Amino acid sequence: MTTLGLVVAEFNRPITEQMEQEAKAAANAAGAEVYDVVSVPGVYDAPLAADRLARRDEVDAVVVIGTVITGDTDHDQVITDAAAQRLSDVSLERDTPVTLGVTGPGMSAAEARERVANAAKAVDGALDLVDELPDP
Repeated sequence: MTTLGLVVAEFNRPITEQMEQEAKAAANAAGAEVYDVVSVPGVYDAPLAADRLARRDEVDAVVVIGTVITGDTDHDQVITDAAAQRLSDVSLERDTPVTLGVTGPGMSAAEARERVANAAKAVDGALDLVDELPDP
């Protein structure tokens, strides 16, 4: 059985709570176990939590869930770019799949609510990577 670590951003919690439920349902439907769920303040804070989960022998892959909603500045772009880069680094440094179930930037809260199913896609991607990657 594949075990997943799940990192969930608390910012925009009404949306990320739904995303968390989608992710857990997708894992359950695929026969995977969610080993641990780590809540972080926002998407920007996810790389450290993902790294800690990826260090655990029990965790086969890490799924990061969050949503970044646009504002009056480019803050949403900066946050998502930085988080995506560092999460990619974690995956390579720990030799553990880390998938990005983060919606945004450049979207409204309504658009974010329409994309909660992206969390399930991130779970599916993590499971596919675990199955398909050759042994190191």
